[in-house]
Amino acid sequence: MASKAIFYHAGCPVCVSAEQAVANAIDPSKYTVEIVHLGTDKARIAEAEKAGVKSVPALVIDGAAFHINFGAGIDDLK
Repeated sequence: MASKAIFYHAGCPVCVSAEQAVANAIDPSKYTVEIVHLGTDKARIAEAEKAGVKSVPALVIDGAAFHINFGAGIDDLK
């Protein structure tokens, strides 16, 4: 069974580029990737923060947050 990975972003050009390059490169046999747009789904910002996300784009895999480049700080999305 595949583990879950969550890709958090805000729709900015940096985020879109990271989504295409990183999230789409993840092996679907190992991870089910959920894409979360925090700009339109603000209810999930607290979830992202709890997972350790400080800025977007970020990928959370197995409970660890990996920050990819820098598009926007999490506080800017609130």
